[in-house]
Parts: sequence; structure tokens; C-alpha cells
Amino acid sequence: MSKKILVVDDEKLIVKGLKFGLMQEEGWEVDCAYDGGEAMELARANEYDMILLDVMLPVYDGLEVCRMIREFSNVPIIMLTAKNSDMDKIMGLENGADDYVTKPFNILEIKARMKAIMRRSTRGEAPKQENTNKVIAGSLVLDRESRTVTIDGADINLTAKEFDLLELLLLNPGKVYSREKLLNIVWGYEYPGDVRTVDVHVRRLREKIEKVPSDPKYVQTKWGVGYYFKGQQ
Repeated sequence: MSKKILVVDDEKLIVKGLKFGLMQEEGWEVDCAYDGGEAMELARANEYDMILLDVMLPVYDGLEVCRMIREFSNVPIIMLTAKNSDMDKIMGLENGADDYVTKPFNILEIKARMKAIMRRSTRGEAPKQENTNKVIAGSLVLDRESRTVTIDGADINLTAKEFDLLELLLLNPGKVYSREKLLNIVWGYEYPGDVRTVDVHVRRLREKIEKVPSDPKYVQTKWGVGYYFKGQQ
């Protein structure tokens, strides 16, 4: 099935290269934007399967665009950054990005990351639980078919990666996953980034599903090891 992609970068040669690689080689539909304002207009007017978003943009920078998109959409977002500092990468994740790639990049790496994220966004890869699409833990209900989460009947707005993390942990209560293992399973490939990517996503997830994020009841930390889900009665 053809995918619809939005590429946002003020460097026209980069946009041209990405468009060629995604359209000619993958057969995907590609829209292009060259500043944050144009990106927002397209993001609000269209349903995209993925957004490739540069950090340094005119009008609105990429972090602001990402933050605004997250107010109305869970579309997977990969940030493109010319900056190689850990803080810049973490800021992208904190603002709702699913992944990041540092320039200069290889188009093959971009496509591998896109396909991994889209695969996880369309079908869960964790083991099924008694052939049901709904998994319940106390007042938390995760629907694997609609990829939605509710707590006490209220919708919880999760990004693709946040949903994937919660799904994996929820389907395997009590099993501790190291950060490296979570990167490999949830990101779907040998992720070249550092494990703080997981910490940022877990922190964002806790802020959305926990009443007291600093004292979590669902997603627990096994100090020095990793994370696990503690079921609620």
C-alpha cells in the first residue's frame, strides 16, 4: 500500500533527494514544505503516514512544529538535525518526535527507520494475549486494533512510540526489559542512538498515564536493569 509522506526542510537539495528516494524507489506519495508555516498548513490539511521534519526552519522551527502537530495528531515524526549534541536530540524527543537522524545521512538509513516505525504503527509485534485486541490493567485499557488507550474511560493521546512501549510492557507484566532491548524491539532495528531515547519516551509515557509520574504505578523502573509493567488490580 502506498504511503503518504511529508518532507519538511529549507534545503531544497535535501528535499529533492528525499523526494526522489521515497517516490521513485518506494512509490510513496511525497508532499514538500520549506518552512514551519507551510508544514503546519499541510499537516492540518492531510493525513500522513510519516513526517520527516528538519529542526532548523524559517517561520517556526522544527521543535515548535513537532509540538504543535502533537496537539492534534499522532503521526510518526522523524527529526532531521544538523546538530549532533545530545541535548538537541533529546529536545526533539521531548517535543513528541519518534526518532531523529543526524545530517549528513544516508537515504537507506532514513528509509529503514521509516519502515520500522510504520511497521510498528500498523501492527503490534508483541505476543498476543488470549487472542483479544483489548488488554486491561485496572482502569487502563489498551486496544491493539484501534491503537488507543483509555484510563477511567478518558482517552490518552499517545504517540506511535509511546503506544508501542506501553503495549510491549503491558503484554509482558513483570518482565524487565533493558533499555538496549527496548530500543531493539520497539524501534525495530539496531538503533545507533543512545539509551536516553528510551528514558525520554518512558518519561513522556508516565506523564500521560500515571497520576503521579514521579511515583509510577504502571511503568516501573528496575534500577540498573531497565523497565517493566506492574499490573494493577
